Amino acid sequence: MQQQVDYIIVGLGLAGIALCERLIQNQKSFVVFDNNSQQSSLVAAGLYNPVVLKRFTEVWKAKEQLALALPMYKHIEDKLDITIDYKLHILRRLASVEEQNQWFTATDQPTLAPFMKTQLITKPIRGIDAPFHFGEVLQAGRLNTKTLISAYRTYLKQNNQLISETFSHEALKHQPHQVQYKVITAQQIVFTEGYGLKSNPFFDYLPLNGTKGEVLTVKIPDLALDVAIKSAVFLIPLGNDLYKVGATYKWKDKTNTPTTAAKEELCNKLERFLTCPYEVVDHQAGIRPTVTDRRPLVGRHPEYKNYYVLNGLGSRGVLIAPYVAQQLYDFIHQSKPLDPVIDINRF
Repeated sequence: MQQQVDYIIVGLGLAGIALCERLIQNQKSFVVFDNNSQQSSLVAAGLYNPVVLKRFTEVWKAKEQLALALPMYKHIEDKLDITIDYKLHILRRLASVEEQNQWFTATDQPTLAPFMKTQLITKPIRGIDAPFHFGEVLQAGRLNTKTLISAYRTYLKQNNQLISETFSHEALKHQPHQVQYKVITAQQIVFTEGYGLKSNPFFDYLPLNGTKGEVLTVKIPDLALDVAIKSAVFLIPLGNDLYKVGATYKWKDKTNTPTTAAKEELCNKLERFLTCPYEVVDHQAGIRPTVTDRRPLVGRHPEYKNYYVLNGLGSRGVLIAPYVAQQLYDFIHQSKPLDPVIDINRF
């Protein structure tokens, strides 16, 4: 049976979900193809924060991203009757007097002041070695990406909008004002495949590098923590004495297989500041869709005018996805120019 929709979306990670929400809001019809092959959104720690904690600088477009992301996730929570957004303060463990001074300097900047507490957290935390205390990041949290994606798949399936199969690029037929894929005709097609874009013959020319990230789930019964700690690694509370530890960054290995070397690296970094016993209970890996210039890949194919890409969200997809989805929608339907730093025409 032939099916006519406004959009075909290929991929259901954070970018795909954000685009679905934008289309629903504007009463556009769509179907989503997803085969569960991309793991980065599923294994992501899901932490979102507006401050680059290595250099104490503002995350790119932090205010704009927060203004779109938080209402969108709240809407999804209400619609699907789930809890995915957990407000969470982040404590940056300061390693020296120099870092303390850098923190104070950063809090004086107008763009960072809303996100960084001026006064250091000096109260000791049992189980955490922090002789130079902590800086506190505000307006941060953790999104349970696994619950989000699982619930959203179910929601789309119930609405007959999810096709759980591998998309065949070879079966796609281009026509002047629409695309044909088997029995489905659509006005536009958007590829939100994450690292799977490397196998996409229409957009494989884009410099999507991909960095492998590995995370551990650990059990620490003696650590009653309700904030996230950022030091050499993140330590993120999940409840029931469980914590996420991550993440690694590897550029050569492009598999989703957890490695012993990464596990040892994460454990060694954790032990630099954790002073109580822990047990590793899970170990996961995924490939982040990262780009050479650390900016997303958004835009229209140079030849096929109704083929689009929404990708390259890297390690900050929770915040970036709603922002770039809106950018792409406004570009397609309102002819608004894309932000030049995300437009694929830069390549």
